[in-house]
Amino acid sequence: MNKPRVKGLLLLLLITATATLTRAQQFGGNPPSLKWDQINTPAAKVIFPVGLDSSALWVANIVSQMNNAIKPTIGFKQRQISILLQNQTTIANGYVGLAPFRSEFYLTPDQNSFEIGSLPWPEQLAIHEFRHVQQYNNFDVGLSHVLRILFGEGGQALSNDLAIPNWFFEGDAVFNETHVSDQGRGRLPYFFNGFRALWAANKEYSYMKIRNGSLRDYTPDWYPLGYMLVSYGREKYGDDFWKKVTHDAAAYKGGFYPFQRAIKKYTGNSFDYFVDNGLMHFHRIFEFEPYMKGIDSLRKLDSIKNFGKHVETFYDHIHVVHTYPKHQHFEADYEYPAYVNDTTLIYMKSTYHSRPVFMMRTGKLYKKISVRDFSIDNYFAYNKGKIVYASYRPDLRWNYRDYSDLVVLDVNTGKEQTITKRSKYFSPSFSNDDKKIIAVKVGPSGKSELHLLNAANGKLLSIVPNKNNLFFTYPKFYGDDKLIAAVRNQKGKMSLAEIDIKTGDTKYLLPFSYQPIVFPNVHGDTIYFSSTSGIDDKLFALTINTHHLYAINSKDLKESIGNYEPTVSDKKLAWVNFTAIGYGIQWADKSAVHWDAINDGKIPGSLSDFNISALKRDSSTNLLASVVDSSLKIIKYHKSYHLFNFHSLIPNINDPNYTLSIAGENVLNTFQSDLSFNYNRDEGYKEFEFDAIYGALFPYISGGADYILDRRAYYRGGNVFWNETSLHGGLELPLNFSGGKNSTYLDLGSDLYYSSSNFQAPYRSLFANQQYAYLNNYLNFSNAIGSGIQNIYPHLAQSISLNYKSAVSGISATQFLAEGNFFFPGLSVNHSFSVALAHQEKGSGNNVIDYSNDFPFSRGYTAENLHDMNKIGANYAFPIAYPDAGAANLVYFLRIRGNLFYDYTHATDTYVDGSPFRANFRSAGLEVFFDTKWFNQEPITFGFRYSHLQDEDIFGGTGRNRFEIVLPATFF
Repeated sequence: MNKPRVKGLLLLLLITATATLTRAQQFGGNPPSLKWDQINTPAAKVIFPVGLDSSALWVANIVSQMNNAIKPTIGFKQRQISILLQNQTTIANGYVGLAPFRSEFYLTPDQNSFEIGSLPWPEQLAIHEFRHVQQYNNFDVGLSHVLRILFGEGGQALSNDLAIPNWFFEGDAVFNETHVSDQGRGRLPYFFNGFRALWAANKEYSYMKIRNGSLRDYTPDWYPLGYMLVSYGREKYGDDFWKKVTHDAAAYKGGFYPFQRAIKKYTGNSFDYFVDNGLMHFHRIFEFEPYMKGIDSLRKLDSIKNFGKHVETFYDHIHVVHTYPKHQHFEADYEYPAYVNDTTLIYMKSTYHSRPVFMMRTGKLYKKISVRDFSIDNYFAYNKGKIVYASYRPDLRWNYRDYSDLVVLDVNTGKEQTITKRSKYFSPSFSNDDKKIIAVKVGPSGKSELHLLNAANGKLLSIVPNKNNLFFTYPKFYGDDKLIAAVRNQKGKMSLAEIDIKTGDTKYLLPFSYQPIVFPNVHGDTIYFSSTSGIDDKLFALTINTHHLYAINSKDLKESIGNYEPTVSDKKLAWVNFTAIGYGIQWADKSAVHWDAINDGKIPGSLSDFNISALKRDSSTNLLASVVDSSLKIIKYHKSYHLFNFHSLIPNINDPNYTLSIAGENVLNTFQSDLSFNYNRDEGYKEFEFDAIYGALFPYISGGADYILDRRAYYRGGNVFWNETSLHGGLELPLNFSGGKNSTYLDLGSDLYYSSSNFQAPYRSLFANQQYAYLNNYLNFSNAIGSGIQNIYPHLAQSISLNYKSAVSGISATQFLAEGNFFFPGLSVNHSFSVALAHQEKGSGNNVIDYSNDFPFSRGYTAENLHDMNKIGANYAFPIAYPDAGAANLVYFLRIRGNLFYDYTHATDTYVDGSPFRANFRSAGLEVFFDTKWFNQEPITFGFRYSHLQDEDIFGGTGRNRFEIVLPATFF
């Protein structure tokens, strides 16, 4: 996965740019007990935890031996990348990024082999992610190179992001993984399901909508879009086609829209023509006539409104799932059905506006069982009134370390019990008597194990021996002493295996192949499962005793886009397929489907190249098979290596602060440094600052120095100015209490500041220069339930911040600030009501010296740092429209939303003559925000605010009506 490190707001003609770092990695994410080794090659420095030698050697060898072979199709520039192997997390992922230039591989594989394939996970990461390394190395040309000189790696990242679409980065990497192996996502039908569903539903989305996504319609992401266009380009225009296109684009040859210009230059056709034909190549392969049985009768309904109502009961888990209006938006994903009996089904339901929930359907009656915990996937298993699933739990402190604990849910009462703690279990399943659970464990070593657990308390009963070093997925009980699982061997080929629980003896029920086998379900003596066969994922059945293999067929199965997650009862068969409005559940009587015997005992067909001959026409075809696991030198990696790793010059807007900083970060991401200039709009001061923070210990340790010109404070009716020099150091403790259904964070710390204040000439006769020290103590707490992507804010959330500054020498000044924001459901599912509270108070001993002012003053007014301020505010946020429209590949509007607000601030202070000052600052108004994407990939929210001031703006302009443009506080 390519995760560009720098994102920015581009104002029209790219004359100005604002960018901040987006940190996919976790700062200080590993405990200090973790020691590191390294393997150095010209192409990559592989950095890995001690003991992970075999994986590191294999990654280093793949990268080294693949590097030169695939350079001709992207370019020959080479700069060594640092690749970190992270083995503490349960998440399967990886990225390459600039600012700084590094890559991380998260080494726990996914259980679902349809998702990314079944190749050994370090191999898959190496052949995909290293292509991103080559991309960045060769996109440092022309204007991108100029921006790199001016702004460092962040400048190149920003330039590359704007010149070259994200779909190329990922499409090219997916092509590479498919080209150099016998598998890869480019050969998996599951990878194309999103586009197949849109084509089948005749949903003709614009290029901008496909690029930018939608908050109301399903859109495939940029991976399949990229693969289809990249593979078509190489197929039709040659293997060096993209090398030429991306070189010109990264150099900005021709000026604006360089990528589109390069496409036209090297194809002779317009960009739109190229995209249409690239997608049509794959559309033709999947093309079929409308197949919705019953569509004609449904079209006779009186109105679209009634038609939609019919679909609600019709689509909601039954038979003809493709029968819906062309313009119907995403409804829900219905997944992992499990029969209670022939008439009752339990399943997962996930929508864009709510949290994932377990549901039960009996006939036409629906019952919500429970909201699901935060989870890596939606898989669960059911037996005798209980559900078991894996719940995601982050570590309290170390962000690279997380867990997958087992939760048992009582269907009848809705009560849950977490039966394991700090574990790493996946794909759990009950025994037939409901007393035991079998689950896959994948530990830091990468070894896959089957653990037998007590279902009541999670106690480990035994570990099933893994004699053949298999990777297990979706294990199921077969009787009391055996298991059935879909397994991957060391080459990444798959089979179904029958495993003895006590001895680990394994019998393979199918020949090994690269065709993924997923979602096995055992019923009696029969295994039902999904597997790839040609350009489709189909359902199969295997009788264990007789070893007879069958393809399960019916008209509905043949017309489905993929057939997944089979489940059976005595008389019924249900499965899941994909549609343009979400995953849907279909079912049929067992008697209505027929079993076609497969006499040779092999899953028919093979993995398809989808008529892309370019996958097999150069010397790097299936290169992975010829990689030699050579011995390479392993040496210690010192944690102190290259701590001050300055990589970018970054402009940042976080109103009222406008900052230009030189950012640094070491490869392990345990030390960050920043040298900056900042202008504060509220006080008008200029600040020169150096800050550093070390995060490898349990508390963060920070320190720095800064010099400020033109500090300002309001004192007895007038402003006083001075300059300030400061040194500071402190400790911070970031804690993550998230788990279950809540995201909960606590961040607390204390900094000691030493400051020397020198008053400017007009005020020296009134005030003596001062040197003083003070403590800055803070506590930030937040808690929120999960939310859907359409929710503007969580339905229930709390955010509380406390800050107390207290002098310890030189002066007696104090300042206390408390803020709280509390979110509640609104009148509609995507509406939100929130209350904001704030109190700031200075100590009675405060003199002219003031601490910086962070009080959230009433909107519309000019703020001042007064002695005592109290605020209450109310907000009501609501969506206005989902335009799903853009212009000129420049800006795309996902959502327009409004916010009605009322603010009331009451402040007290003292005039210069000692008389009391009291004032109210009340305002009400409307904010309108635009959730957009710029250049088809940079998410930016901006808007405008109208404030009606009910009181005089004592410290600012005249007039009671104020209009403001609201720019984002941060850019992601």
